[in-house]
Amino acid sequence: MASSPVRIAVIGGSGLYKLAEGRVLRELDVTTPFGRPSAKLLVVDIEGIEVVFLPRHGAGHVFNPSEVNYRANIFALKSVGVEWLISVSAVGSLREDIQPGEIVTVNQFIDRTVGRKATFFEKGIVAHVPFAVPVCETLRAILTKTCTEVGAKVHDGGVYVNMEGPAFSTVAESNLHRSWGASVIGMTVLTEAKLAREAEISYAVLAMATDFDCWKEDHASVTVDQVVAVLHQNAGRAQAVVLKAIPKIAAIFQEPPPPARHALRDAIMTADAYLPAERLRALAPLVSKYKKIPGQCPLSRLCPVAACRGSCCSTERQCPISACTRSWLFHAGLAAVVAAGVVQTLRRHDIL
Repeated sequence: MASSPVRIAVIGGSGLYKLAEGRVLRELDVTTPFGRPSAKLLVVDIEGIEVVFLPRHGAGHVFNPSEVNYRANIFALKSVGVEWLISVSAVGSLREDIQPGEIVTVNQFIDRTVGRKATFFEKGIVAHVPFAVPVCETLRAILTKTCTEVGAKVHDGGVYVNMEGPAFSTVAESNLHRSWGASVIGMTVLTEAKLAREAEISYAVLAMATDFDCWKEDHASVTVDQVVAVLHQNAGRAQAVVLKAIPKIAAIFQEPPPPARHALRDAIMTADAYLPAERLRALAPLVSKYKKIPGQCPLSRLCPVAACRGSCCSTERQCPISACTRSWLFHAGLAAVVAAGVVQTLRRHDIL
């Protein structure tokens, strides 16, 4: 029997490589149509709630920001049922009032990356998701409030400049970004945010300030040593916020989903007749709510594991509602039996 979906995930950035308070339940070695994620997905128990943890840069910090396989990371999380994603990111401050050690719950982005793969939709399928509000405001509000509750200094909203890296900014670049009204600068999370929106995952960022980039004349320009020193302090704050926020997220599972959960509803532009079957099958965890998947079992949309829909009959995964693998015949027979029972009941009550 397939595992129940794990609905909350945390991506740890520089300095946050594990959830220290969580009891490890299992590791998931997930493959995706876009390659392997940065590391195995670690499922941990937080106050009785299963949470997936993924270190963005891999175990030991082995992938630079341009090398991270963002598509595989987000697709892997979607494939195990994730609906809520907290992203932790080390950033440089571009404002006097955002001091190292403080947190910004980012609400906007400026993209300064070059050539990153920031969409799942290619090779015959085109989609344009709404992105004016690029993070989930429901999740961001939870994180902002939780920061205050744990005693962390938090800035409610801010603009994150996503540079390419891995080198830090020049002074001219830093001052340019400040002139744009940006709040912080980092190298990672905008790519995640775009992909999370396509995957209909509610996504929000804890941006942990470590330095003043290089614009502040009376402050040393950012260095790795400086970042690492503050990261050790920030890691504890990030852990505290995440651990306290997780039960709050679980408490709203039954409430109406945020708008991000329907991002693909009107986003796929390609006409159905031109949708490549192999791409539909590959993207089934993302699109099966809206598109018929070739070879998909007739009742797979009823599957309680959201990410299983559309893929349970084309992989070795065992379908949770059928207790057998690749069982569309079983499902069809079950449907016929249920339909016959309904007809008999209606006839007994002289409805038919």
